[in-house]
Amino acid sequence: MSRILVIDDDRSICETLELYLEEEGYDVQTALTGTEGLRKFVEISPDLVILDIRLPDVDGFRILEDLKEEDENVKVIMITAHHDMASTIRAMKEGAFDYIHKPIDIDELEIAIKKALKALDMERKIDGLLGEPFRDFKMGDIIGSGPKMNEIFKTIGVVSQGRATVLIQGESGTGKELIAKVIHSNTTRDEPFIAVNCSAIVETLLESELFGHEKGAFTGAVARKPGKFELARYGTIFLDEISEMSLNLQAKLLRVLQEREFERVGGKDRIKVNARVIAATNKDLWELVKQGKFRDDLYYRLNIVTINIPPLRERKEDIPLLVDYLLKKINHDLHKNIVGVSDEMMETFYKYNWPGNVRELENLLVRASVLARGHILGREDFPELTSPPVTAGKVETKDEARDEYGRFLTLEEVEERHIRRIINETKKNKGEICEILGISRPTFERKLEKYGIKFERD
Repeated sequence: MSRILVIDDDRSICETLELYLEEEGYDVQTALTGTEGLRKFVEISPDLVILDIRLPDVDGFRILEDLKEEDENVKVIMITAHHDMASTIRAMKEGAFDYIHKPIDIDELEIAIKKALKALDMERKIDGLLGEPFRDFKMGDIIGSGPKMNEIFKTIGVVSQGRATVLIQGESGTGKELIAKVIHSNTTRDEPFIAVNCSAIVETLLESELFGHEKGAFTGAVARKPGKFELARYGTIFLDEISEMSLNLQAKLLRVLQEREFERVGGKDRIKVNARVIAATNKDLWELVKQGKFRDDLYYRLNIVTINIPPLRERKEDIPLLVDYLLKKINHDLHKNIVGVSDEMMETFYKYNWPGNVRELENLLVRASVLARGHILGREDFPELTSPPVTAGKVETKDEARDEYGRFLTLEEVEERHIRRIINETKKNKGEICEILGISRPTFERKLEKYGIKFERD
């Protein structure tokens, strides 16, 4: 039987809550002052405290602080007759599990009590883990124990012995830059790691960004500027989203890789390339070569060693390890004390398809940890994955804005699904589908390329 302590100077509220909660099967004690409440808390060690903010002898926030000093894991639901934002924020910031306004909605209070006791029960099941030091946490680790990740670890070990060019392929969010950094740190720790996102810089500036420029090379070039290849020295230059580089610049990069030297824009001096080149892409480069959108000679030059990172949906056995590692990282960064996720939530993680891969998992855990009221993350902390589909009356309808797990789709995901559905259901040619979608033929072609949709009908 769970023990609940009610601290409120309103005798009628104490009596009402005592009667109701005892009927619900709880062992209830009450106190009319903060001093009496603290004494009873020490005597009976309740599972939950319902605490009024305004007390006759001691401020409720001071009582909350004292309760937390006595037991940092105590669950406290604060109640108040004053509807002010500042008090709500302060209560949650100082460790209250929930905050309820008077007059008390008994259904709201009952839900809060059940959530608090459920969180407490989960924490007790893994007693001993709270406050565990981060001895197993190391920033920048690659997490994985399955056969695919083990092969990647072996490849990293081999390529770290030399300075061969490496191509990393994988979907967005799989950790391509992290693997590049691990290769770099295992090859040389004292030299720079320089990352360049080829899709984030317009073509006219990317050449200058990579190779630098001389003073007066173009309008705005008021001084000599070294490029990323030069700044990398004997370290590593990481070319992310290499597939987005224009064919013109691909030719210049190929020449640099072949000759191991380059000239700054507007310059004549030849500068040696000493850095290792690691390129990454979330697209199939060979497919782009066949489409004439990527140079085959550059592909072969980059493809000396290739690391293909599996998406998270293909290595779900690593999810518990990833969750454990990411929560330790979150605890370290945000000064939280989240121990883990519930078994029920872990089962949901296994069923989910993870279109955003490890990055999506980390983002969800960060959001849940920031807003969590307990040390264990449960279904209520992940509404994106656990919200039920929208229903109309008694008839359940498919919500086109959500996936099968209730997660809201991004705008691009909605667009891709719509295009695929039109293609599959209408069986029409490109011109007719363009009319249905209300877009031009070139726009349709770009959409097909963007989403990797194969369309055989003319």
